[in-house]
Amino acid sequence: MFDGDARPYWPPLVAGIALGLTLLLTFIITGHGLGASGFFTRVSVVAADWLVPGWAQNNDYFGLFLQGGANPLLAWITWEVVGVFVGGLAATLMAGRFRPQIERGGGIGRSKRLGYAFAGGVLTGFGARLARGCTSGLGLSGGGTLAVAGFVFLIGFFVAGFGVSYLMRRAWQ
Repeated sequence: MFDGDARPYWPPLVAGIALGLTLLLTFIITGHGLGASGFFTRVSVVAADWLVPGWAQNNDYFGLFLQGGANPLLAWITWEVVGVFVGGLAATLMAGRFRPQIERGGGIGRSKRLGYAFAGGVLTGFGARLARGCTSGLGLSGGGTLAVAGFVFLIGFFVAGFGVSYLMRRAWQ
């Protein structure tokens, strides 16, 4: 748990260099960049196939993930996301910074904050699938390979984030 004697955060420059090296090693070792949204799509495919057998197989989008009879969760991205979760949890525990909480501003209750977070997550996930990648997939990996789509995505992501943040702050006041 959070004990007040937590280790300091890494300096941003050091963290950025570590992230860049991680991205480089990911390309070298796996042939793929970083990403996350594809994992959640695969979880959705497996859940849909389990809940309504046959529907996902016949769906134009989900069916692509089920071709050949392979389990969609046996992809590299699953292990990446599991590793990020386990590594993040381990680092938080070792740094003495583990403290579950719901962060929110003074003008909003917990249930409303959770509702906004859920809605924002769903919209971001939908947008990531439309863009064919998430912030880490398009932004980091795309930017790291100097892909124009990566930079366009990052600009759009930041503009939308600042715009929604401005609107939400006005709504809470």
